[in-house]
Amino acid sequence: MTPNFKLHPSKFELLKADRELIAELRRSVEGIAFDQLPMPELSAHDLDIDAAQAAFGTIRELDEQALLTLKLLTPYQKKLVPTKGGILLFGRQRTQHFSDAWIQCGRFFGTEKIDIFDHIDIDMPLPQAVDEVMLFLKKHAYRSADLSEVRRKDVWSIPLGILREMIINALVHSDYSQRGAPIRVVFLDDRIEVESMGILLPGLTIEEMKQGASRIRNPVIARVFKELGLIEQWGTGVRRIFAEAQELGLPEPKIEEIALRLRFTVYLAELHRIQADTTKPLTTGQADPATQQVTQQVRKLLAICVGEASRTELMKAVGLKDRVTFTRNYLEPALAGAFIEMTQPDSPTSPTQKYRLTPMGKSVLEGDV
Repeated sequence: MTPNFKLHPSKFELLKADRELIAELRRSVEGIAFDQLPMPELSAHDLDIDAAQAAFGTIRELDEQALLTLKLLTPYQKKLVPTKGGILLFGRQRTQHFSDAWIQCGRFFGTEKIDIFDHIDIDMPLPQAVDEVMLFLKKHAYRSADLSEVRRKDVWSIPLGILREMIINALVHSDYSQRGAPIRVVFLDDRIEVESMGILLPGLTIEEMKQGASRIRNPVIARVFKELGLIEQWGTGVRRIFAEAQELGLPEPKIEEIALRLRFTVYLAELHRIQADTTKPLTTGQADPATQQVTQQVRKLLAICVGEASRTELMKAVGLKDRVTFTRNYLEPALAGAFIEMTQPDSPTSPTQKYRLTPMGKSVLEGDV
């Protein structure tokens, strides 16, 4: 039987926590948050305005004044430069400047984080990342139909409302000034965990959070999320998580401070087991093919995959020079989802290897998936 013990932070972690806390307290005294700070080494062109406008749609036209009001841009020595929040939200090279500003999602066998079944790395603009994480979670859940009312109602095997709030909370409140690990979403048989960098802000306790108390760590990110309708009202998200769990008859969610990270855990109503020799979860319902993970990167790859093309040609078409990034975020997910295929599947490392769309990939482009 495994002994019950608790890992205590090392002296290094405690010193680092003290340093980060002091830096945050200093910014608080000066009345400026980390994501409001200017990035003087960059220019307005380092913001992907097209991506930002696509996120806002008809909500707001992002002219120069709007970018200043939202504090995506800020004046600095007689020029306009992006803020850290602006780059975190819509930077062209977000992870180049903030190496941990991405999300790592994993589905594990059983109830321990040992053997991984499926995973995906999401490094797109933060507002879009919410839906991508939800797609991953739905991919490993199932849905059934509630026909007790006049209109069919889909019932998911995981609490989507709670999970969405947890993900948004992590994206908005993560301490991006720290380095060490990305935001992590872990799907286990009995629970789902969402972990983000940063302990609670000084003066805020877990019990106060559960009652709806809130302090905004990243006001630039929080404001954009609110204007996009991802946040309804300040301080209500955590309270809704606990209220909805009670309504659904789930065990009370858990909030923990672990070293320099904050972990939210929601417990599932029933076990979601996975067979070791199949890709289907062992549940009473069926996984919905419509939730198969098709990320923005994969869609972009499919759109430029005309005829047969080599890896180098595809990288050039999507505008990437980093082979590792292209392989991890574009090529491998597209191959794993059977959206593209190799022209020489028996020789995957052949220097003359090319790639082409599959019928499934064509269906994605036509909007059938």
